Amino acid sequence: MADFLSPSVNFIGKGTLAEIGPRTKMFGTKALIVTDKVLSGLPGGPVDQVKKHLETAGIPYAIYNEVPPNPRDTSVAEGKKIYQAEKCDVLVSVGGGSPHDCAKGIGIAMTHPGDLYADYAGIEKLTNALPPILCVNTTAGTGSEVTRHCVITNTKQKVKFVIVSWRNLPMVSINDPELMLAKPAGLTAATGMDALTHAVECYITLAANHITDALSLKAIRLISDNLRRAVAYGEDLEAREAMAYASVMAGMAFNNAGLGYVHAMAHQLGGLLDMAHGVANAVLLPHVERWNLMVNPKKFADIAVAMGENIDGLGMMEAAETAIKAIERLSKDVGIPSGLASLGVKESDLEPMAVTALQDGNAGCNPRKGNQDDIVAMFKAAM
Repeated sequence: MADFLSPSVNFIGKGTLAEIGPRTKMFGTKALIVTDKVLSGLPGGPVDQVKKHLETAGIPYAIYNEVPPNPRDTSVAEGKKIYQAEKCDVLVSVGGGSPHDCAKGIGIAMTHPGDLYADYAGIEKLTNALPPILCVNTTAGTGSEVTRHCVITNTKQKVKFVIVSWRNLPMVSINDPELMLAKPAGLTAATGMDALTHAVECYITLAANHITDALSLKAIRLISDNLRRAVAYGEDLEAREAMAYASVMAGMAFNNAGLGYVHAMAHQLGGLLDMAHGVANAVLLPHVERWNLMVNPKKFADIAVAMGENIDGLGMMEAAETAIKAIERLSKDVGIPSGLASLGVKESDLEPMAVTALQDGNAGCNPRKGNQDDIVAMFKAAM
C-alpha cells in the first residue's frame, strides 16, 4: 500500500507571489509574518512585497523577524509570544526552510502544551489542528514549504530534532522564481545540493514508491541540468524556475518516502556546530551513498542516467559508481567545501554525533542498516 501527502495548493512560477494576499484572507484575519533579519531588511524585497499583498487584501499583520539559519526552540518561543500578543490567527512564513520550520514550530507550540523535543519529536505525535500556515519560498532547496517535517534545534542538548506530522502541512506554498533571483552563489549552491540530497535519498529509501520515484528522478535531472547555471548567474530566471520545480518535487517525494543517513548525520552537524544544512548534506552525500550503493546498484545507475552520465557498456556496479562521481563533480563545480574538517568538525565530535544520528527519525528509512561504527566511519570519510 502507498499513500501520498502534499499541501492543499502549490503555486510555482513567475508572478505567483500575488496569490499570498487572497489566499491568506481565506484562512485568517491577522497574520504573523515569520522571517529573518536579512529578508525583512531588504527594501522592496520579499517581505516588503508580502506586506504589500496582505495590505491590498485587507489583512493586518505582525512580524517576527529573528529566525536564525537553524531555527531553535527559543526562536519558536519568541515567535509564539508575538503571535499571542498580536492576536494572530494565521502564519505566513517568508524565506527558506528556517522560517518555514519556525512557523510550523510556532503553530505546534500554540496548540500543544509541553516541550517540543521531549513530547513531540518523532512521527505523528501531534493531536491538535495547527493554525493555517502559508509558505512563501525564496530559495530552491529545503522543500519545507511542501512537507510535514518541522526541524528545530534543542538549545540545551545542541541537537536537531524533527517533528513529523500531517498536521504540519502548509495550506499553501508559493515558489515564485522572481524572489530567488540574485541570491548569493553560496546559498544557491547549498540549497540546491540540499534538494539533490532529498531526491537521491528519497529514490533509494525503503519507503519509495512509483510516485516518489518519478518525482525524485525528475528532480535529479532538473538539478543536474540547472544548478550550475543558477550558481554561475543568479539572474537566470529559467534556471531559477527549474530549480524551484526540482525543490518542490523532491520535497513532495521525501514528504512521503522519507530520507536516510545523510540527513540523520547532517542534523547532528547542524545541532552541534550550527552548520548550514545544505552544506552538511552536500559534504556527506557521496560518502553515505557510496556506503549504500551495494544495496540497490540499479537505482544508482538510474541516478547516473538522470544526471546525464553515459553508462552504456558498464557493469551494474560500475554504472552505480558513476552516480557517486557525478554527485562529487557537481558538488565541486558549485563550490561546496571538500570536507568536514575545513568546517570545524573534530574527530572527538564523531562518536557522540553517531549516537544521536542513529536516533534521528530519518535513520529508519535508510536502505542499508548500520551501527555506530558505520556512522563514525562515514563521518571520517567525509572529513
